[in-house]
Order: sequence, then C-alpha cells, then structure tokens
Amino acid sequence: MDKLWAMQVFARVVECGSFSRAAESLDIANATVTSSVRNLESYLGVTLLSRNTRTLRLTDEGERFFEHCTDLLRRVEEAEASVRDQKTSVQGQLKIEAPVGFGKAVIVPRLAAFSKAYPELSIALRLTDHPEGLIESGTDVAIRIDSVSDADLVARPLYQAHYVACASPALLESIDVPGHPSELDPKLCLGIFGHTRFSPRKWLFEQADERVEIEPDGRMHFNSSDALIQAALEDQGIIFVLDVFVNKLISSGQLVDLFPDWSTNGRTFFSVTPQSRFVAPRTRAFIDFMMSTLDSERRPSVATQIKLRPGRDG
Repeated sequence: MDKLWAMQVFARVVECGSFSRAAESLDIANATVTSSVRNLESYLGVTLLSRNTRTLRLTDEGERFFEHCTDLLRRVEEAEASVRDQKTSVQGQLKIEAPVGFGKAVIVPRLAAFSKAYPELSIALRLTDHPEGLIESGTDVAIRIDSVSDADLVARPLYQAHYVACASPALLESIDVPGHPSELDPKLCLGIFGHTRFSPRKWLFEQADERVEIEPDGRMHFNSSDALIQAALEDQGIIFVLDVFVNKLISSGQLVDLFPDWSTNGRTFFSVTPQSRFVAPRTRAFIDFMMSTLDSERRPSVATQIKLRPGRDG
C-alpha cells in the first residue's frame, strides 16, 4: 500500500465530505477511493470514518489522524517545491474560476502574457456568476467579489474597483455635458440591475459634504456590464460601471470619465485558495502575476476586511 497516496485520498474525502466528490476531484473511480480508505483503516487497525448512506463523519481517531495527514501532506508539497526551479515548477494545469465580467475584462486579456511567461503550464478558465466549491470542483484559485462564504478559504485582496460615470465622446458632443452629478439627466442614464429584479440600481456620488443620488431612467437597462458598456460605445447613453471594466476604454479615449474628482462606492475582488493546502507554484505565480499587472493605485490594502457570509463554499 502506498501510504502517502492513501493519506492523500483520505484527506480529500474529509475535505469534500463525500467519497464520490473526492473521487471526482481526484479524477479516479469511486471504488478506488473506497478501497484506499478501507486499506488505510485496515493497516492502522482503527476506523477513521463513520459512514452510512447519508452521513459521513470522522471518528476520534480519524480527527487526530486527519490533523497529522494535512500537516504531513503540506510539508511534502513544500519539500517538493523547495527543490524545484521556480520556472520549471510552474507546470501542469492551472484551474481558475472567475465572475464572467471580471474574467473577460481583466483575466482573459492577460492570459497570453501569463502563458508566455510559463510555457509548461496549461490553463483552464471557468467563467461563471454561480461559483462552486473550490475543493469539490478541483479549482486551484477563484476570484470572489466583496465577501467570502467560507472561513476555511484564504482570501487575498486583488483589486479595489470603484464606479465611474462615463459616456462616449460622440454622445457628449450632442448634449450639454454635465459639470456636476446633479446635472445628469436621468433619461440619458442607462442602468444595471441584479438577477432578482428589473429595476436599475441607483448611482451615488460623494464629495466633501455633498451627496448626490441618481436613479437612471434611460431607454435601456441591463443585467450585464458587457451589454451596458457596448450600449455606451454605441452612443446610447451615460453609464455607471466599475472602473475595472472600462479603464482601457477611458485611457484610449473611447469613453470619457465624467466626474473623476467624485467618490463612489466600490467593490473588492479577492483571489481565493483552499486554506488546508500548500499553495502550488502555478497558483502562486498566477496570483503574483495578476497583482503585478493590475493598477497599483486601485489595489486594496492587505488590511481590507473580508466579510464572511453564512454557509460554506468548499
């Protein structure tokens, strides 16, 4: 029996809370997982997992063994990584999960440069606004917005985005350009709405003791930042969108930031990895690459508070 492999399988079963999910994440047969754990229990002469058709829990012996397993497996990975050259150790497949808008605007344009830097690495990027558990899905690193729903996940602030009101130069040439947020015509403002309703979110601007709130009432509203930005590029109206999605368009002059001196609310993007594992070189390389390429002035402090929602993610 390969004891190290058996310990890896056992630890994955505990992390996933299921034999079948562990098998899926390891890409092996359910029977292989079951026999591996049974052989380990037989070798140790104890029952590690108490299980029936609906529940799975660690025995007292299992809890103690799991603690030792996770510590040992982490040390093994660290030992392996320490003897590899950093460049050649960044290999294998990197599995990334990200929100659709952030992935398309921020990650996808940078993948070519990242891939060129690490030619032995393959990348699998899943774009979704319905995130899955990292361990169950075998994800190496995920991008989360504002909050992390599992205290066992390690979240690192990646980007602090703020909303900007912007429009195309052609549209601004055809209207009286507002010099103050209060001068915005709601009929020209295109809004964005959430997945549970069709009414657009209000826009909020703050400066010193002033506070201006705008309720967009234009002819078009969307639940997609991509669609909203495309409408603005087609001179259909003024939009209020996170800067991370339009920074390049503003820099190139395709859109104009109307109120750069006003403060708006924002959202924080975090890179998230499982806490119980040593961070693989490929995962660390990706996080470091993203940090180095994002606008440092918009990057949040590492002291940024991470809100925790009830429930588990992994």
